[in-house]
Amino acid sequence: MDTQLIQQCTERAQQWLDSPVYDAQTKAEVKALLNAEDKTALVDAFYQTLEFGTGGLRGIMGPGTNRMNRYIVGAATQGFANYINKAFPGRKDLSVVVGHDCRNHGREFAETVANIFSANGIKVYLFESLRPTPEISFAIRQLKAQAGVNVTASHNPREYNGYKAYWDDGAQVLSPHDTGIIDEVNKVNVEDVKWEGNPDLIQIIGGEMDWDYLQAVKEAMVDQDVILRQKDLNIVYTPLHHSRSTAQLGLPEHTRCARADGHRRQLPHRGEPQSRELRGHDSGHEARH
Repeated sequence: MDTQLIQQCTERAQQWLDSPVYDAQTKAEVKALLNAEDKTALVDAFYQTLEFGTGGLRGIMGPGTNRMNRYIVGAATQGFANYINKAFPGRKDLSVVVGHDCRNHGREFAETVANIFSANGIKVYLFESLRPTPEISFAIRQLKAQAGVNVTASHNPREYNGYKAYWDDGAQVLSPHDTGIIDEVNKVNVEDVKWEGNPDLIQIIGGEMDWDYLQAVKEAMVDQDVILRQKDLNIVYTPLHHSRSTAQLGLPEHTRCARADGHRRQLPHRGEPQSRELRGHDSGHEARH
């Protein structure tokens, strides 16, 4: 392996150890990389900075500049917040929607994103638990938010996580916003990140938005009679890498389509939070994946 590259990665890793920004656990993991006889993992973690591209971030979770962790997520969010504030100068009612799926560290990253946006004076609508990606897009439009973030890595293996950035139309950012956000993210150092959130600017959302989303899905159906004629059809649903959500459990009830196990679930009334019984189906996924 290139000794010069190893030296560069060693110096970057040492900066993490010397900085007061990084937590003790992260430093311990970085120190283990430095002390390992085989430097492959060290080089892979520090040879570059995980790039914020047009779709956001995506990478293997772990310590290092080339990994998905709260510090890389934090720097990306600070840059995104800076761009939003510049894109809407003088506006006092800026807001974003933040969600996540069932991947490891999904909730941690989503709460980190929410804290940083709120610390920058931007109101955050944070989903109470995991939700499907389309519902994040729907909520951005429904709440008339200026932007949104979904912590997900879509189809990638379980070692990965990601960060998708959305604009006010509920779609992932396009030109000119994509390059503008990338420019702002590239200016941020981890020391610039405003980590301390403002609880007054973070609103938890859930059951009511689920209801509105499922109603919109139902209204978008072309011909519900086709579904009604197949009311006894058994369906096997296997989400890739377990990337599903509670809202999808309510969709068959909305369309009156039977679940594969023959049981139906009562969708919560508008305005009520999702029940424990519904959330329980997802509670173990994060630990396993």
